[in-house]
Amino acid sequence: MNYVDDMAVTLRRILTTIQVLTPEEKARVSEYIKNSDPSVNSVLEALK
Repeated sequence: MNYVDDMAVTLRRILTTIQVLTPEEKARVSEYIKNSDPSVNSVLEALK
């Protein structure tokens, strides 16, 4: 569960900094998250 908490903290940090990112930085972060492997969705699928 600590890993899940760590992920939630990281996502909260990302959410709080989004407002100061430029549109280019937002696009870069978005693309990076979309292409990360494994993704949150792949982990959720594996847990089913």
